[in-house]
Amino acid sequence: MILSHIIIGKKAKDPLHYVSSVEAIKGKGLKGDRYYYGVGAFNKPQLNQKVREVSIFSYKDLEKINIRLNTKLDFKSLRRNLIIKNFDYEILKDKEFTIGTAKFKIVRTCPPCRYLSKILKVDIMNGLKYIGGYRAVITQSGIISKNDNILM
Repeated sequence: MILSHIIIGKKAKDPLHYVSSVEAIKGKGLKGDRYYYGVGAFNKPQLNQKVREVSIFSYKDLEKINIRLNTKLDFKSLRRNLIIKNFDYEILKDKEFTIGTAKFKIVRTCPPCRYLSKILKVDIMNGLKYIGGYRAVITQSGIISKNDNILM
């Protein structure tokens, strides 16, 4: 598995952008991202913030989404942070894994929400059904970079 893209954005609703590397901070998120600063769309007191540090998405699933919806969305449109080639959830499930010098652990799925449909002006609920990605926490701070291998 290889980290293909890193995507961050400073504020909820703002366009996201690709970066070549970023600092992953335990208990906070990716430095420069809206959830790191606590200003993401889902940074609300009634929601569990411990699952909002990082979102992960499988590289191959974008094609599935575009076929399902007959669209040409890109990775930034899906508003997930880390895009991983050859992603295999079963290998990472319940385990700590390393990207660059940081460590992560998947804590839950990242199902589609109406918020994403609203900002994209496309009903993506069926497109992301069962392939919306995953949420992870950072268990050790470090630097991650595009093309880093995911190691166990």
